[in-house]
Amino acid sequence: MRIIFASNNPNKLKEIKSIMPIDLEVVGLEEAGLFQDIPEPHDSLEENASEKSRTIFNLTGESCFSEDTGLEVEALNGAPGVRSARYAGENADSKRNMEKLLKQLESRENRKARFRTVISLIWNGKEYFFEGICNGSISHRPSGERGFGYDPVFIPDGSDKPFAEMEMTEKNKFSHRKKATEKLIHFLQQQCPE
Repeated sequence: MRIIFASNNPNKLKEIKSIMPIDLEVVGLEEAGLFQDIPEPHDSLEENASEKSRTIFNLTGESCFSEDTGLEVEALNGAPGVRSARYAGENADSKRNMEKLLKQLESRENRKARFRTVISLIWNGKEYFFEGICNGSISHRPSGERGFGYDPVFIPDGSDKPFAEMEMTEKNKFSHRKKATEKLIHFLQQQCPE
């Protein structure tokens, strides 16, 4: 079975493909011949995920899914949240976003945070949502070369090292994206029993 993942982000595509069962062919936008850059203009992860999957469904008529993920920091009232990718400005990269986050937390003792992923699936024309959460904390400095986004500063509960120091298999033991994707897989398996 083939399903389109509405993302151009190679890191997210690699992570999703590492979780999916082999009988489910996940294709990214480029592989599907789609080169649209879909905006994320909304104030919630749910709405942004929905915007992406609905756009691709309307273009292709194929079942598809998308996700939006935010880092929610307790001491910052849930920021950066839905603006995680653009926290330091519209054209900011991960390095600048992390620098801003660490600056904001400089004088704070509470470093609790969580990653939250929301997946929007459009299956046979109907939309379904799946959520995954990973609780953790923000370190005082970036560490590690793996992963992407805030992975160098996010330490999941139950570990003493940030995502960026983990191999994919280790990260997947904690991952918010894996938790949401597993709910998606379970749903698809219910829809298409062997």
